[in-house]
Amino acid sequence: MRMQLIGKCMMLLLGLILCQSTAWAQQDSTKTEEPKTVVPKKLKKKPKGKVKNKLKKGEATKPFQAKKLKETEVNFMFSYYAQNGDNSPVTGGIGTEELKDYTPTVTVNMPLGERSQLKVNAGFDYYTSASTDNIDTRVSSASVKDVRSHLIVDYTRNSKDESLSYGGKLGVSVEYDYTSIQVGGHIAKSSMDNNRTLSLSAQALIDNWTIYYPRELRGTNWLSGSARNSFNVSATYSQVLNKRMQLALTSDVIFQTGLLSTPFHRVYFQEQDDARVEILPDTRIKIPIGLRFNYYLSDQVITRWNYRYYLDDWGINAHTFEVEIPIKLNRFFSIYPFYRYHTQTAADYFAPYKQHSINDEFYSSDYDLASLNSHKFGIGMFYSPV
Repeated sequence: MRMQLIGKCMMLLLGLILCQSTAWAQQDSTKTEEPKTVVPKKLKKKPKGKVKNKLKKGEATKPFQAKKLKETEVNFMFSYYAQNGDNSPVTGGIGTEELKDYTPTVTVNMPLGERSQLKVNAGFDYYTSASTDNIDTRVSSASVKDVRSHLIVDYTRNSKDESLSYGGKLGVSVEYDYTSIQVGGHIAKSSMDNNRTLSLSAQALIDNWTIYYPRELRGTNWLSGSARNSFNVSATYSQVLNKRMQLALTSDVIFQTGLLSTPFHRVYFQEQDDARVEILPDTRIKIPIGLRFNYYLSDQVITRWNYRYYLDDWGINAHTFEVEIPIKLNRFFSIYPFYRYHTQTAADYFAPYKQHSINDEFYSSDYDLASLNSHKFGIGMFYSPV
């Protein structure tokens, strides 16, 4: 009798796998019809009529869990960015910063068997920049055009129980005066209940400049070397607090060495009218620390809160606070209003136009290194017809 019952159960399991049924993973307790019921081991006879599955949640799902085959996913994205301003570092901290940037990108997530995945990210930035125009002339319009192309390939492999994942990535980026090669690796370990995850990653960027000085400053070797190397180590710990709350802590250490000045940035001084090329230290250490908190208000509304503290050995200290509220309007369409506040102190080597002394060892008028208070808010939209 028991052998016949086991045989029927095996035939049922095979049928479930062929049909790719996931009903066992979705039900805490179900009613099944005789004689196709999965009988608990304690029962030696087939029950009469209909019975409830007395197994606890999760017990019946383990042997019968059917995995859905992963499919290749292709995403196409496009972004448009425009800016203006009057603090271009190309002209010493004054002058137009008008810029327009168009960025089409495609990402491909491709499964390689049941446990491996290959992700490819490729695209390019096409921009017009008035400030770049000022490298060669003092009369400017937003006419100089350039294209930056990039390709990143990321491979990830999961352990059999999917509690461990590891992999590596390789990338390249090319611009008219800049080439970058990216090499990295990552590993993540989750607890058995998937409520806790520790992720570690490391990355190296090997960059090389093609030196272009401002037109009137050519003929002098202002900077030595053309290489810039960046090394980054990152750690993230995430924790599911309960059904509605998730928390994550992130930290990075970034070390840069080489040519950290931008060759076509001008700097003007109090004592003279002639400009010089920006000079900055050849090493920099950056340490950002972040905290992320997600709260699920309902199936339709999520709140995402982020805070980041940043410091480096150039004298910058920064705080960033951001909140995003995705709202699911229907199964295809979502919106996400957001707000971001950022404040930072100025770098030790920054001063505005004609505020530097000619005796300074390092000097820059790049307002990316200036003190800053900014507010950013808006609304995004997401549409997925599939």
